[in-house]
Amino acid sequence: MLAVILAVGILAAAQTPQPFPAPGASRPAAPGQPPRAAPPPPAPTQPSPSAAPAPPAEAAPTEVMLGVPIYPGAQFIASYNAGRGQRYYIFGSSATFVDLVTYYRNALKQKGELVYEVPATHEFDVGRFDEDRMAFPPGVVIKDFQSDVSQGYPNPKPGGQPARFPTVIQIVPVQK
Repeated sequence: MLAVILAVGILAAAQTPQPFPAPGASRPAAPGQPPRAAPPPPAPTQPSPSAAPAPPAEAAPTEVMLGVPIYPGAQFIASYNAGRGQRYYIFGSSATFVDLVTYYRNALKQKGELVYEVPATHEFDVGRFDEDRMAFPPGVVIKDFQSDVSQGYPNPKPGGQPARFPTVIQIVPVQK
């Protein structure tokens, strides 16, 4: 029994965390409200020995493609299919959460909203949300990954610098 618990813990620790909730996942309950039940995580898949080599690294999107500025020096990490024809793009930054929020307040000419205090998460809406054709509202979300329990979001690039990003940026482009 102990071996099974240890094996599950090791498998969970070995997975690279996704910096933002997956499409369809519910937001955590606000303070003072009962927590919401989260869907179970997908079972890990093991590549077969005859699996094809990994595809080449995805090209970083441009500011023109995203419709919003990318913080100077931010590193493109990955993009994910959000569903309903949308993608969202993740960038890591060695800048502090406060510096990123200040930059996007000035660049987008809006205050945005602090949606969570711990971990600090700030959201800027940049387009109209249509729930009939979108999975996520268009916008920029900044999340602080550095805390007493985390040294930051792990850089998925082997040997990449910095080894961990204190802050992560999620950009959901406006659909045209």
